Amino acid sequence: MPAVLCETHGHLLRFGSLFHPGRGLSFPCDAQGHVDLDRLCERERANYLYARAVVGREFATPEVVPADPA
Repeated sequence: MPAVLCETHGHLLRFGSLFHPGRGLSFPCDAQGHVDLDRLCERERANYLYARAVVGREFATPEVVPADPA
C-alpha cells in the first residue's frame, strides 16, 4: 500500500513487505534514493522512519523505482 504523496516526483523509494507480497510503503525520492524528509507529510515521515528501522524484519531492503506518470 503506497503512502500518499504530497507532490509528484520522478522516483519512489519502495519498501516491500517481507510477509505480504505486493504490499509495502513508497516515498518520493530522487534518482539516487534520497528522500527529502522536510517535504514529507507528518504521516509519511513517521512511516518512512519506521520502514527504515525495520528493514530485514518487516520490510525488504528498499529499491528506487520510477514513479508512475499518472
